[in-house]
Amino acid sequence: MSTSRDFEHISKREEGLQRRLTAGQMSMIAIGGAIGTGLFMGSKFAIGFAGPSVLLSYTISGFITLLLMGCLAEMTVAHPTSGSFGAYAEHYISPLAGYLVRYAYWACIVMAVGTEVTAVADYMQFWFKGVPSWIWIVLFSGLLIGVNAASVKAFGSVEYWFSTIKIFAIVGFVLLGAYVVWGSGSPEYGTQHLTAHGGFFPKGVWGMWIAVVISIFSYLSVEMIAVAAGEAENPAVAVKKAFRATMARLVLFYLLSLLIILAIVPWDRIGEGSSPFVTVMQVLRIPYAADILNFVVIVAALSAMNSMLYITTRMMFSLSRGGDAPAALGVLNKNGIPFNALMLSTAGIALATVIYVLFPEKAFTLMMSLSMFGAMFTWMMIFVTHYCFRRHHDKRGGLELPFKMKFFPVTTLLGAGLMLAILVTTAFTDVFRMTLAFGIPFILLLVLSFHLTRKPAATPAAQES
Repeated sequence: MSTSRDFEHISKREEGLQRRLTAGQMSMIAIGGAIGTGLFMGSKFAIGFAGPSVLLSYTISGFITLLLMGCLAEMTVAHPTSGSFGAYAEHYISPLAGYLVRYAYWACIVMAVGTEVTAVADYMQFWFKGVPSWIWIVLFSGLLIGVNAASVKAFGSVEYWFSTIKIFAIVGFVLLGAYVVWGSGSPEYGTQHLTAHGGFFPKGVWGMWIAVVISIFSYLSVEMIAVAAGEAENPAVAVKKAFRATMARLVLFYLLSLLIILAIVPWDRIGEGSSPFVTVMQVLRIPYAADILNFVVIVAALSAMNSMLYITTRMMFSLSRGGDAPAALGVLNKNGIPFNALMLSTAGIALATVIYVLFPEKAFTLMMSLSMFGAMFTWMMIFVTHYCFRRHHDKRGGLELPFKMKFFPVTTLLGAGLMLAILVTTAFTDVFRMTLAFGIPFILLLVLSFHLTRKPAATPAAQES
């Protein structure tokens, strides 16, 4: 294992990206990725599995996310680079680990982009039932590819405003819903719905645990802050502020929103609509509210898609600069954008279009189950990497950092164990069985490709303890 000074060779090979993102933009990037289809559409499936106990599901996944953010914050403050957790795995575990994490995460987010654009096509049917869905996929994909190709500043600005719209909409939804449930005096709405339709655990504890799988997918993309640190103006300050602000907002938005949804609409009726948020507005019969919220969920999906295009591009850029992908993918254009990597990262959009045309009813859940493995594997490896990171530096007297994960190693090992348990759980579900069926062969294929293509020159120079 290499010493901390040797990490500089990884940072140097990823130089050239423009450091123009502020702490505020970084927070919005993470929120943009995490508050998207997972909340506005995925929550419908989670509620279907768990009923009202979905609140516990999202609490568990929120706790795991909190642990993950703490681990990432500590490593990112020490080493702000676009390779992020992939580079950390390479440095603190092994080159193979870095290779697996980068490719698994890249593939996961590429397919998650397809999930978001598939959801947009579904939402547009609310207004334009006769228009083929693939037209919306092509139109919105072209617009967001253009934004990402322009400059990182353009991307950051667009994402900031996308996320601002989402935050105001969710705050408005929570305030309106809170008034309806607790201020209007109507007996039709209230927390009695949490136990009146089969109890708090209508599908049992197992159903609640299955919903954790979906809720983890909902929180996916908070780790984008760590990748964006490579283009932050002041990484140490920005990362610290962004992690704290993002985590507080996410937990608050998710749990409050779900509580209000369940208090207004019985959980067994939520699956009837495209989004639980739109369903609530339809039930309340507020003029144009459903249309406004449908617009918001479209913005949310586009925002998440925008963030994911950004992140997959940077991860492929990191792979290229590390010698694990063609050199052309590491080339920057005049605006400091790895344009070739961006074009390759649109593969998920093409895959989503094909799946949507062939299996329109199952497109969203199929894309979600395929992308889940890479997400869960990456999160688990982040915890493992943090364990190696801390053990490495603690043996040498520790690092003087403004941010440090508390209660190490218990918190780190707990996070890794929970992620492993969730990953294994997918094998015992009908909906997500494809996750491991796709994931295990994919990892084995990556291991094989690593050993077949890895050149000695691409291996980090120093690997001694």
